[in-house]
Amino acid sequence: MLVHIKNIVENARKGGYAAGAFNITNFESILGVAQAAVKANSPAIIQVSESAIKYMGLKPITHIVSTVAKNTAAPAPIALHLDHGTSFDAVFECISSGFTSVHIDASSLPLDENINLTKQVVKVAHARKVWVQGEVGAIKGGHGDIRGKIENIPLASVEDVIRFVRETKVDTIAAAVGTAHGVYSNEEIVFSLLKAIRKAVKIPFVLHGSSGVSNSQIKKAIKEGVNIINAGSDLKIAFCQTLIKVCLKNKTETDPRNLLKPTIGAVEKTVIEKMKLFGSAGRIARYV
Repeated sequence: MLVHIKNIVENARKGGYAAGAFNITNFESILGVAQAAVKANSPAIIQVSESAIKYMGLKPITHIVSTVAKNTAAPAPIALHLDHGTSFDAVFECISSGFTSVHIDASSLPLDENINLTKQVVKVAHARKVWVQGEVGAIKGGHGDIRGKIENIPLASVEDVIRFVRETKVDTIAAAVGTAHGVYSNEEIVFSLLKAIRKAVKIPFVLHGSSGVSNSQIKKAIKEGVNIINAGSDLKIAFCQTLIKVCLKNKTETDPRNLLKPTIGAVEKTVIEKMKLFGSAGRIARYV
């Protein structure tokens, strides 16, 4: 069932677990996340990037997610969220299309400009009861990247985060605390920084770049008050590795559905593992 993201996040905060926000790239990955939510009895945030919108189209994504949530995932709470919107226009289009949450990522700009652009988005979004996620400290890396090490992982300033949240009135906050987009061997959450931010800022905290972080660190981060955890690269990797293997074993196959169907299961399996790790599995009863 399609719900407002605030319902999912508020239940996560009360329950002491983290809601998973899963990046989708196509119809198969949408089905994988939806089926995982039902099998794990877990809420799920389905999030799309600007590149996913460019690939599938905004209206098709919106309608497909809505239809899948109402049918395939009827027992599970599903929210639709924009991940890393980089411009006012891109975010506004998603607000107008029925998203209940949008992420305006102006973290690469100077703080004053980041604040000003985010404030513009918040004004429009809140008028339509849409939540806004802001970001401080640009998170490095590339979605789906698998490499050794990533150099110079940036860290957000606690003072900047406090000022940003106070002036923008965002609903959720993402901040650079030592993670990166992709999978790298040297990702390390700086827990002293995370603790300081959580102590100073009371709105829900979003952890980006979880795919390269150890399970033990994820569990500790949840205990420290992380409320939403984004997962994208692990889903892409599971999808692509499965598709490659199936194609190599079935070189004469002419029905794309036979090649693609196993990818749904691969995404589903990965998402269920994340839901168990995040503590959201088995939580649907709380929504009844």
